Amino acid sequence: MCPMKRGGWAADAYVLQQNSKNGVIRTSVLRGMGVGAKTIADRTAGGPWQRFLPALVLLHNGQPSRLQRNTGAIMYGGSNAMLSGRAGLALHGFGSSTLPTETLLLIPHQEHRKNVSFVEVERTWRLPGPTMKMGLPVAPLKRCLLDAARRMVDERACTALIADVVQRGQADIPSLLQELDEGCGRGSALPRRILRELSFGAHSVAELDAQKLYEKSGLPPMVRNKAVLSETGEFLGYTDNWLDEVALDWEIESFEFHSSPAAYEATLKKRQNMRGHGAIVVSHTPKAIRTQSDVVLADLHKAYQQALSRPRPNLRVVERDDVSYGKAS
Repeated sequence: MCPMKRGGWAADAYVLQQNSKNGVIRTSVLRGMGVGAKTIADRTAGGPWQRFLPALVLLHNGQPSRLQRNTGAIMYGGSNAMLSGRAGLALHGFGSSTLPTETLLLIPHQEHRKNVSFVEVERTWRLPGPTMKMGLPVAPLKRCLLDAARRMVDERACTALIADVVQRGQADIPSLLQELDEGCGRGSALPRRILRELSFGAHSVAELDAQKLYEKSGLPPMVRNKAVLSETGEFLGYTDNWLDEVALDWEIESFEFHSSPAAYEATLKKRQNMRGHGAIVVSHTPKAIRTQSDVVLADLHKAYQQALSRPRPNLRVVERDDVSYGKAS
């Protein structure tokens, strides 16, 4: 790079941006453009720029964006670094990474970088092949998820994070458990317990809470997340929890899945369809399950007795994947 005419860089913001990446620039690049050390110091000491990370400058003095934090972390980490944890998950389209403490950087074990500012550095012997997201190298989704989960202490938040990825079909529990077994053991106890709990069929925090409460009911076991078919094989809907002995459907009315008029209408239609074919349907909100457990258990016992008092309708359940075009495949 040829140095610019003395002071020329200051009159040409375009040239500065062209020599930066997402507004982050190395001090060595600035020096190569003819920007003196004193000028850099003056402009980053309450001026229009700011010191960002070692040897890096952010070309404005406001709050860095998520993209700029990620870019700065990668530039700090070097050519073999990649993003993981919550920052990587956000780039894969899961969760969010809005806190400055959530930028995790993976580097090869033989390299050395210190934790600094908002960047946490993890040296690893198991450096995966990265994928590129928004021009930045990112660890595979499963690695990002488990690296994030290993750093979490809130069980409900950790469960929600893992369940979201699993429910959207982007990872399965056996492969996540394998990745956990092969990776760093530090912080793995919580995600390992959550994965084992989710393996029993729950797809969300609310469903996991429901499972734990139902275990106290003394009622026969339920199956979870199945498709319900009529006597003729007509698809009636998906059930959160199904007591097959008496054709009882227990629904968890999560706001996340019923927050739009179309979703609410679909829920009502499914419920009417189930009842029209003889199923007993009982529903509770996640809040009721957490805060009114006695009421919920009483409702379940009442629904079970109601179901016992009538002939069982000829309904059956199959795996969700076995249903297509309204008929069991």
